[in-house]
Amino acid sequence: MSKECGCGPVGENEIARYVRDAVNEYFSDLEGEHPSSSIYDMVVRCVEKPLIETVLHHAGGNQTRAAELLGINRNTLRKKMQDLKIK
Repeated sequence: MSKECGCGPVGENEIARYVRDAVNEYFSDLEGEHPSSSIYDMVVRCVEKPLIETVLHHAGGNQTRAAELLGINRNTLRKKMQDLKIK
């Protein structure tokens, strides 16, 4: 099991590789321009919505179960769903 990003054996190393590749591509596309000061926020925004939507799907729409799977409080999940406009 990789400890690089708290990763488990299946799929998570691909996620880490995808994020790494996407950030490297972001820097390559800048072509000498100054990068955004909020790269972290940009990556979190790109990952958070599909993560929550997918976990909700696998939890059968059960927000309590989805929150447990995500390791967050149900109220936090609801707030994130509202902020990200997830039904």
